[in-house]
Amino acid sequence: MGTRELASQTHRELLKLSEGIGFRIHLIHKAAETAKKFGPKSSQKFDILVTTPNRLIYLLKQDPPAIDLTRVEWLVVDESDKLFEEGKTGFRDQLATIFLACSSHVVKRAMFSATFAHDVEQWCKLNLDNIISVSIGARNAAVETVDQELLFVGSETGKLLAMRDLVKKGFTPPALVFVQSIERAKELFHELVYEGINVDVIHADRTQQQRDNVVHSFRAGKIWVLICTALLARGIDFKGVNMVINFDFPSSAV
Repeated sequence: MGTRELASQTHRELLKLSEGIGFRIHLIHKAAETAKKFGPKSSQKFDILVTTPNRLIYLLKQDPPAIDLTRVEWLVVDESDKLFEEGKTGFRDQLATIFLACSSHVVKRAMFSATFAHDVEQWCKLNLDNIISVSIGARNAAVETVDQELLFVGSETGKLLAMRDLVKKGFTPPALVFVQSIERAKELFHELVYEGINVDVIHADRTQQQRDNVVHSFRAGKIWVLICTALLARGIDFKGVNMVINFDFPSSAV
């Protein structure tokens, strides 16, 4: 998982799906605590472990390693197109370390993505044996049940005016508003709070506790408008969202 929010959501859904089966499913929430829980002297085991790459790398780099992956039978990479990106936004180097740590000769690797990822497909062809590709639906297609509208506003000021007009005319909450940076998220939040809108913001500069509280409040309907960066752009499932606004033009078409 690329973000802690997505890891938490996946953990929650796995608990629901496995109810009554007895699987030991754990989420690496705080790496330091997990190091004690799953370290070499610990008897605690897991059937399914959910984590982000960075937290797993932290455990693997302890001396001795705070977690043993040599018996892992399935390595599942969700949002693989995002995680395989090169540069500061990707996790390609971390994934390489994790792949090597899962050293069982029977380990199977599964890459999941909501979009077609050419880089991931090429990597799999070069590095894995007997690969199978499964596609569901049309590649990179929009959902037919979603109405889409492009609104020309002319300028940055026009964006804010259009947003205010939308609120004044009335809309059915909840709504997600995406911006391109943390600074943009903060600026828009202050503008909308000034308008008296029931709004909150989530981005990487907020503490984990703050982020968890915001997500919980949005799911509970206590927040009508949630401003977010790319932190929530992939994989998060909010049921009942009535509107998604790209306040800034998306850097990607998917």
